[in-house]
Amino acid sequence: MRISVIVTVKNEAASLHRLLASLAAQTRAPDEVVICDGGSTDGTLDALRAETRLPLKVIVRPGANISQGRNAAIAEATGEVIASTDAGVVLAPEWLQELVAPFENQTSQVSVVAGFFLPDARTAFEVAMGATVLPQLSEIHPETFSPSSRSVAFRKEAWQAVGGYPEWLDYCEDLIFDFALRRRFGPFAFAPQAIAHFRPRGSLRAFFRQYYQYARGDGKADLFRCRHAIRYLTYLVAAPAGALLSPWGWMLCLVGAAAYTRTPYRRLMTMWRELSLAEKIQAALLVPVIRVMGDVAKMIGYPAGVVWRLGGRRRHENL
Repeated sequence: MRISVIVTVKNEAASLHRLLASLAAQTRAPDEVVICDGGSTDGTLDALRAETRLPLKVIVRPGANISQGRNAAIAEATGEVIASTDAGVVLAPEWLQELVAPFENQTSQVSVVAGFFLPDARTAFEVAMGATVLPQLSEIHPETFSPSSRSVAFRKEAWQAVGGYPEWLDYCEDLIFDFALRRRFGPFAFAPQAIAHFRPRGSLRAFFRQYYQYARGDGKADLFRCRHAIRYLTYLVAAPAGALLSPWGWMLCLVGAAAYTRTPYRRLMTMWRELSLAEKIQAALLVPVIRVMGDVAKMIGYPAGVVWRLGGRRRHENL
């Protein structure tokens, strides 16, 4: 079985060498690596063209978004199975071996295999970020898990059957792709040891921008209406009403906040072993800040996506 690894990059010169080194160190070597560059100006292309350890094919699509870049790379790939990852990650040595094993070992037809990802946190802030926003393996339900495209594999014919990644969408594109694959082919196989390590966002500003873009993508794709409605009701109606009605309202707000941060704090206690006492205190204080900052970013980003979607629909209807 021929396996193609595909990646999209843009201005990743600072981190690209780690990804390429981890691909070169795989226990199951890829038959080819196809990388689509979206118009880098920082030396990324020079680094790719200097790479000699991998069977590498580089294509250049200036201005392509992530979906367009992935589709272009997959179209150029010759493998029966496509393994997707992202720039900025470091892959475990067994990543590809674990990810493609269900295709090779099972007699039943497997169309999609979901890998997993773990934070490669190096600062107290990044540890707090990972604990707040990223699920741990024990929290995953394999039958419903939607993998990030930093660690997923699928048959090329499955990609063709669902029309590829949605090129009209700049964020949440891998979720829409996952949903289309699950509707067509049913539950995915799960490879929990196919791990991609990546660094969480390193500042509140970068995190706010990331979650704004994610929520805008939800609005564009009309995803998670109920989840976003609950967030607005909680912050704009329930919390202010509870705080104003009586002293018991404040108590209820505090209980709610404790429940809301319980899972992040549980994760944090498994992740902060290497931190000093001062860093542990810093990380603990950051958890509720990150939680609220993410919710605010989502509440701003989601309506921006809805406006885009409704405006696009009106333009389409007027054609």
